[in-house]
Formats: sequence, structure tokens, C-alpha cells
Amino acid sequence: MLITAALVIGLAPAAGAAEEAATPVLAWQDCQDGFQCSTAKVPLDYDQPYGTKIDLAVIKLPATDPSKRIGSLFVNFGGPGASGVERLRGRGKWEWLFSPELRARFDLVSWDPRGIGRSATVRCFDSVEEQQNFLNSLPVYPDTAAQEPAFYEGYREFVRRCEAKSGDLLDHVSSANTARDLDLLRKAVGDKKLTYHGISYGTHLGAIYANMFPDKVRALAFDGSLDFVGNATGHGDQGTTVPLDTRQDVPRGVAETFDQFLKLCAAPGAKCAFAGGDLKQKWASLVEKVTASPVTTPDGRFDRVTLISTLWDALAQPETWQDTARIMQGVWDAPATLRAAGEPYITNRFESYNAVQCADSNFPRDTAAYTAYGKSEDERVPYWGRPVVYDMMACAFWQARDNDRYTGPWNRWTSAPVLFINNRFDPSTPLHGARDGAAEMSRTGFLTVEGYGHTSMYVHSACAEKVKREYLFTGVLPTQKTCGIDKGPFA
Repeated sequence: MLITAALVIGLAPAAGAAEEAATPVLAWQDCQDGFQCSTAKVPLDYDQPYGTKIDLAVIKLPATDPSKRIGSLFVNFGGPGASGVERLRGRGKWEWLFSPELRARFDLVSWDPRGIGRSATVRCFDSVEEQQNFLNSLPVYPDTAAQEPAFYEGYREFVRRCEAKSGDLLDHVSSANTARDLDLLRKAVGDKKLTYHGISYGTHLGAIYANMFPDKVRALAFDGSLDFVGNATGHGDQGTTVPLDTRQDVPRGVAETFDQFLKLCAAPGAKCAFAGGDLKQKWASLVEKVTASPVTTPDGRFDRVTLISTLWDALAQPETWQDTARIMQGVWDAPATLRAAGEPYITNRFESYNAVQCADSNFPRDTAAYTAYGKSEDERVPYWGRPVVYDMMACAFWQARDNDRYTGPWNRWTSAPVLFINNRFDPSTPLHGARDGAAEMSRTGFLTVEGYGHTSMYVHSACAEKVKREYLFTGVLPTQKTCGIDKGPFA
């Protein structure tokens, strides 16, 4: 049910192909807990809009007050690679993200974008067991130069498997094609213009939509934004010389957020198990400890790579910081051991993440660039610089190319302004990158949330949710420029 063939009866240029393609018919069915689900058929290749079709899984949480309903609020929760169906099911009733006031007036709609989840899916393995075994054998990043050759070879093999299993689909999974899908979904639900909440990577998708369909913008809220030029092509010659997240200076965002973690942990009255003494020195000593010999705690086995990557992941979610501090203290207290441990991987998020990023963006193709930046970034931003360099290593070897990918312009005049929302300390979409993204578009406003973590999914701010929903109701940018958070992570 992934791809169905149809007779090619006409051609249309890719830029306007979403206007040429037939609008999907959505047959909504109950799928528990108040949600409705459907499947949309869209073109695999928008250069041939009446040719081969693929399926997209779609989900809706209907507005709670139909008499005051404005329309549909499409949500992309980020990634790329995350299932929008599962995330809306799990997060659609989070009141700090979608308040009762907002849910009263909009149907919340999400979908599994092409390549992901229950839609036409990128596969690189024959079975879950093969997937788990292979991906668990890949380190998160090479900790030393000596580990780099094997790391590069592992990703070459990963790419080879993806090409063998997913074939032509890899040439059509760019965010530009997902934006075309989104425009068809907008028409399918009967909305004349798009109302949209894009989170993290979802801001890149939203920016592409806004520039491909500038007259179809009703209200777009970008939550945790990218630098769109930096993400797609890089500034100047960066696309062929600098790894993607390095050229967006994600290491600085991680380091700044981690500094706040330590500062808040050390504050009087903080509920932080790692507190005590000079925390920067304690962290440095902790890294030295697991570098010399890994340790095992009830929370798992920690070597240098595992510890640093665990902290990087945790920094996105401030509600987990107390637990993260407990884990750090457990590693601090634990004796050294060499016992191994593994962790299963059971979705296609890793495969689709790489497939979409490699389709969307320029990357250095020479491993020497990664080796050089691995060294220089480790020196520039200790602990965090080196992991970021290798975050999308597969793209150095990726051969599939989507000829319809979007690389600009980014400043087309949209029929309504776009609201950017960003936390001051965000380890994944740093504030400086979000400001760059806003400056690249033509009609934008900006709200800074004085908090720590990645997007409003994880940073609770009733103030920011209110500002966002009023904008989504009216399409008018707020005059308010900052918001606080509901409580601190160690309160």
C-alpha cells in the first residue's frame, strides 16, 4: 500500500504541480480517543502529477466547538523522521502546546510525511532485527581520529542498504515535495489558505511552503526555527565545505544551554542531584572518568560518547533535567566497569531523518572535511563541537538526489506575516539561527521565550501559548516580544 501505479496522462512543471495534481479525497474514520484517521493519495513525482501515487497517513483531532471553528491547524512536529500521526495522538491534548481555547477553534491535523512512518516509507533493512543490530553497531560519533575510518565505512554501508531497499522513493522525499503534499492536504480539508504550526525542522518545511505558495498563507507559527539558507545550501561555499549543523553553529547553542543547566543546578534551593562544588570542574572530571574507563549504573553503561550524547539529548527537555542530574550523579558515584549494554531501535526515524536531510541540503562529500572540523570544533566548543560535526554523516555518501528540492528564494512576499517563537537557550535550534531565519523571510515577527530547552513541546509557557494562539486566530503579529516560562527546570 506504499506506492500504487497510475497511467501518466499529463505533465506539469514541478513548481506548480501541486495546483495541477488532483486533490485527495479524505475518508475520515474514527481511530480512538476522539481522533479521526484517513489516507491521502499524492503524486510520487510532481513532474508527473497524474502518474504513480503514494499514500500519506493523516490524522485529525476535531475542534471542540464547531460553532466557532476557524479551520484546520496543520502541525509538523519536527525531525525530520518523526511520525506526525503518533505525535499528534500523543501530544495533541498537551495544554501547554495546544490550549483548550485553541483546540476549540481548530481541527488539529498532522500526517506522516513521505518517507516516514505509515506513509510511503524509506526502508534500509529487511527486518527490525537487522535494523537494530546494524544501527546499534554504529557509534553516535567517533570520539577520536583513530575511530573515524571505521565510522565512515559504517555510514557508507548504511547508505548502500538504503539505496538497495528504497530505490526511486529516495529521489522524491525532499521537503519541497512534502510542501506540495501539504498544499494538497490543505485543499483536501477545504481550507482556502494554510494555518500551520511548524516545530523545529517543521519551520524549514513551513518556510519552503511559504515561498512556494506565498498567496496561500493564512497564519504560520514557526517554533524553534532553523536558518533556512544555512540549512539548505549554506552561506557562500559552506554547502560543500562545512557540515550542516556546524555551519549553523549548533555547538554554541548546546554549550550555552548546558551552561544554564549547570548554573540552575548550582542555584540555592535547586532540586538537583548533581549539585555540589564547582560544577564545571565536576563535569570535566566526570567526562575524564568515563573516558578512562566506562561505568555501568542502573540507567545504563556510560563511556564518553554515551555520556555526552545523553546530555545533549536531555538538554532539549527541561522537564527531564532533574532526572538527568540524578543520572549524572549516579555515574559520578559508580565504580568503573567494562560490562556492555545495547539499546534497541525499532522505528524508521533514523533512516527517514537522513533521507530527508540528504535530499534537502548540500553537504561536504569529502570525509577530510569532517575530519578537519571534528578536530577544530572539539577545540572551539569542547564536549559539544565534535558530536555535531558527524550528526548527518550519511549525507557525505548519499547518492539519491531530488531534482525538485527547494533552495530559495526565501523572501517572497507572503499573503500574511509569519510568527517566529524561540527559546533563548535552545540546544537544537539556537536563538541566533532562528533570528537569521526570520531575517531571511519577508514578513515576520519574533517572540523570545526566556527559557531553556527545545521548542514549546518541552518548554512550558502559558504566555507563549496565548501569544501563539491569538496570532493563529487572527493572523496578526503580536506586539509582545518576550514571554517567561511557567517554572524553572530545577524548581
